[in-house]
Amino acid sequence: MHRRRRTSLAVSAALLAAAPLLTACGGESHPGAAAVVGGQRIETSALQAEVRDVRDAQRAAPDAEQLIKNTGQLSQAKLNGMIFDRVLQRSADDAGVTVSRKEIQSTRKQAAAQSGGEKQFVEMLLQQGALSAGQIDSAIRREVLLNKLSQALGANTSTPEGQQIVLADLTRTSKKLGIDVNPRYGSWDNAQVRLGEAKTPWIKQITRQAPEEQPPAA
Repeated sequence: MHRRRRTSLAVSAALLAAAPLLTACGGESHPGAAAVVGGQRIETSALQAEVRDVRDAQRAAPDAEQLIKNTGQLSQAKLNGMIFDRVLQRSADDAGVTVSRKEIQSTRKQAAAQSGGEKQFVEMLLQQGALSAGQIDSAIRREVLLNKLSQALGANTSTPEGQQIVLADLTRTSKKLGIDVNPRYGSWDNAQVRLGEAKTPWIKQITRQAPEEQPPAA
């Protein structure tokens, strides 16, 4: 059971980094903001800091050139995750779901142990998920929170019906928040709860069990 859980985390983290290139268009309705979610701004500077942390880690890696080449749409991928986290958090709040620091630490410890140790775990998530060391806990929190939300909704996400229950809940929340994205990064899709054509790992991550599978080339 623990290995399956670790596999799910590793693959979902990798998929979080996979987003296609989105064409810039138009001007900024909210100068300085990459997006506005529920009236709260996601500052462009905050998005740039997320991207910079990953780039710094990639440049320090032995295969730096390939890592950077494979994550050409990093800004869109990071913004997709930042927006989704806010949607997920609101849905979790509405359902009375919380995640403790202890749960995050426990999940990370198990995942690291089954990846060969903390160092190997960090390296794997940089390579497969474009996550810097400082971003890993947030990715783990996202996964744990999504799983707990699914349970609270009574959704068996190993079935299409269960996945649709989770999707419907997140879609309702997404619409309620009135998400406005700076056109340079694309547009938000309420129905799929994602930025443009970005992937939706928050559904697939729960049932995917293929540790050898790699994320699509960005």
